[in-house]
Amino acid sequence: MQGAWANVLITGASSGLGRALAEACAQPGAVLHLSGRDAARLEEAAAACRARGAEIRPVVLDVCDAAAMAAWIAGAGRLDLVIANAGVSAGTGGATEPAEQTRRIFDINVTGVLNTALPAIGVMAAQAPGADGLRGRVAVVSSVAAFVAAPGAPAYCAAKAAVQRWAEALDATERRRGIRLHAVCPGYVRTPMTARNKFRMPFLMDAEEAARRTLEGIARGRTRVAYPWPTYAGARFLGAMPVAARAWFFNRMPAKDADGTI
Repeated sequence: MQGAWANVLITGASSGLGRALAEACAQPGAVLHLSGRDAARLEEAAAACRARGAEIRPVVLDVCDAAAMAAWIAGAGRLDLVIANAGVSAGTGGATEPAEQTRRIFDINVTGVLNTALPAIGVMAAQAPGADGLRGRVAVVSSVAAFVAAPGAPAYCAAKAAVQRWAEALDATERRRGIRLHAVCPGYVRTPMTARNKFRMPFLMDAEEAARRTLEGIARGRTRVAYPWPTYAGARFLGAMPVAARAWFFNRMPAKDADGTI
């Protein structure tokens, strides 16, 4: 495992990238605190991590519950790495994005991240530095969508941009206290969430590869961990286009479907 962190906390660990991250961090001597909303899937992920020799402490939890999140994180003990991974994705389906969907995306992808990261930073600030000289690391899972305002997924792009900018800005000051923040910006990852997409997803990668790149970037101390580079470069290019030109381009592309379950 890149970094070999002994005490790790991951939200959204029951499937997709979160589960892949948990399995990549699982090794003898490691203690993993894992959360998810689906008890059965979370236990499957926990069992897979236990098989790798790690001690697993799973909890069914909604990241939107600020009090429950704060209590869970405060009671976890020492934390070397916290990954705010829980998130949802949905778009307009070519129409107007539903108001409830918009609010739910912001609740989970922004407020849920803050409900994870802020208590974690508080815990880390009070603990002694580790062998690497740091009190801890907090990684926020954003997306390359943070760099382009795609009309087909306005709430998703905006939410991911918010947490990416917040983590990168905060890293500049928190590192003075020995705490690092990392904005993880993956491209398309093969997960149950992206399986619903009806459009072509260039450079689609397996969750295991995305987890490897994520942990490797964190271990190397990168504030922004963006991959794969062609998708990241494409998003930066589209994001730099004039607004009208970008709208013209995206209006000729399939939109991400709305999700009535959010």
